[in-house]
Amino acid sequence: MIEIENVSKSFGFRTLWSGLTLNIARGEMLALTGPSGSGKSTLLNCLGLLDKPSSGAIRYQGKDITKLGRNETRRFRRDELGYLFQSYALIDNATVSENLEIALKPRRAQGDTTIAEVLDRVGLSGREKEKIHYLSGGEQQRVALARLMLQQPSLVLADEPTGALDHDNTTMVVDILREMSKNGCTVVIATHDESVRDRCDAVFVVGGASGFMSVEPGSALSA
Repeated sequence: MIEIENVSKSFGFRTLWSGLTLNIARGEMLALTGPSGSGKSTLLNCLGLLDKPSSGAIRYQGKDITKLGRNETRRFRRDELGYLFQSYALIDNATVSENLEIALKPRRAQGDTTIAEVLDRVGLSGREKEKIHYLSGGEQQRVALARLMLQQPSLVLADEPTGALDHDNTTMVVDILREMSKNGCTVVIATHDESVRDRCDAVFVVGGASGFMSVEPGSALSA
């Protein structure tokens, strides 16, 4: 599904990583691990077309997405991608329901999953009318997760999605991401959390200043 071929990323005279080559299968749940500053978030940004690699190709279903034009990039993000970041990317002064409606509109004709159903799945049943800024960080992350479930993306990019969560909420997030991957969604997670890493199908270790990378098998515990 995703082929990363001989990709490099530089900032001025600093090369973050180079010669990066990796294949990610459809439905695979992959953990990106490594020390802070190694480029995990930058790699996610390149996959999500929020940044561009300095060289190399990133192919999604055979097409080099680094060469997409503005309109094609917008369609790719709208139709294929889902994000789950620590910042949650929610509208603070809007309600839970209003935030989810925004995600639901582009896909309303494709799916029949309801807002009530996904909120029940993440333990927020009956909270539709509450404003986002009244929710705790863990509750906001669960709203962001409910948004993903409504979007039904083909590719999820998650940057430290459990960094501010307790054990129970971390387990819920990973359970749902694993469920999505089993249904064919490809999930790529940048994480320092060993409990998240060990639930993934594979681990891609991003090295430090040398840019060294390697692939290790994950334990892929059943959800």
